[in-house]
Amino acid sequence: MKKILILLALSLTVAISAQKKISKGIIISKQSLTSDNEQANQQFAMMGDMKTTTFFSGTKSRSELSNPMSGDVITIGDTKTGDVLMLLENPMLGKKYMLQKNDITAEDLKNIKITATGKTKVVLGYTCKQFIVSGNVKGQSIDMDLFTTEAITITSQQTAMLGNKIKGFPLYSVMKMDQMGVSMTITTEVTEIKKEVAIDGKKFSMTPPEGYEKMN
Repeated sequence: MKKILILLALSLTVAISAQKKISKGIIISKQSLTSDNEQANQQFAMMGDMKTTTFFSGTKSRSELSNPMSGDVITIGDTKTGDVLMLLENPMLGKKYMLQKNDITAEDLKNIKITATGKTKVVLGYTCKQFIVSGNVKGQSIDMDLFTTEAITITSQQTAMLGNKIKGFPLYSVMKMDQMGVSMTITTEVTEIKKEVAIDGKKFSMTPPEGYEKMN
């Protein structure tokens, strides 16, 4: 269950040279889940598309995902320190938090294959480069198709888990994974970018809020 929540949260991006770099702002994206398992697909259909709002400034980011069925998931990260705080709230688990390090090692990266296809996709006016990622990290299979732009300076949680081998932020991605014998595909597309919006630093606090219990 913990791995599923972490992966869902992480999945929880004009010529780049001609674009002004965006160092702070708000990114809004939508996620859809599908599966070849009929029962799982029915559950995903009930959930509908999910909306994620990501606030970012410098090396820090905060992604907020809310859905009536899955509950609320907040992921706060700092790519400079590698710290990641995840806050979960839903009827089954209550209020839980996980505080961990993004400790991807060189040994982990040996099991990951990253292919730059040379193909591009235009998302919100940004020409994004395609990368195909496959392999295994800490026992978890990875299969991702990413389209990234270097116009956004923040590192996404998806690329951070790859040891920053991919430059740029994904504006469109497809992640495939298998959990407990059920295959699922998470498609994420950025629908809006609010550039250079000042963000309150309190949003990036790594201190778990009062009322949250540590997840074992």
